[in-house]
Amino acid sequence: MAFFMKHDILSLVEDAIKAIEFLKKNESLSFLNKISMEILNCYDNGGKILIAGNGGSMCDSMHFAEELTGFFRKRRRPLAAIALADPAHISCVANDVGFEYVFSRMVEAIGSKNDLFITLTTSGNSKNLIEGSVSAKKKGLKVIGFLGKDGGALKEFCDIYWIVEGFLHSDRIQEAHMTAIHIIIEMVEKKLFPDIIL
Repeated sequence: MAFFMKHDILSLVEDAIKAIEFLKKNESLSFLNKISMEILNCYDNGGKILIAGNGGSMCDSMHFAEELTGFFRKRRRPLAAIALADPAHISCVANDVGFEYVFSRMVEAIGSKNDLFITLTTSGNSKNLIEGSVSAKKKGLKVIGFLGKDGGALKEFCDIYWIVEGFLHSDRIQEAHMTAIHIIIEMVEKKLFPDIIL
């Protein structure tokens, strides 16, 4: 079996670095600041974070939520966050009503006015995320979009959004999204728990 050539691997590494370097753009830095402030305001007002995505982005939504409810850099009290990823709920709604309503039904069930609804998507065209955003706005939640490519139809339903553009494939967009998520959580932790040391 032949080994992969070093220059082939290096070109993939360089492509991944480009995705991370997208966070250095002014619009990216502005988004990081805005969403961190929105999360802090949400918690100040007794709200919680609802996070949704499909496929790999659903996995990222679960990662986002567990870093808030568990621990990130510091041992501190848990922060209220829910990834809308319950397989029983999803299969029930998809089977009985339609897959496009799996997130909207959950938002209707547990969303409250002071909550934030965060969507993670590389295309911005997932009907279930659009329906979830519509339901969130009807209930008075702010909608934040981590988007990709051209932002898709979902950007029209977001109060704040960030588009990771210039990448053909979802994996690179998700890599930028996840790095942003980690930075946001660290910023929130530093603000909420300034006196806690590892």
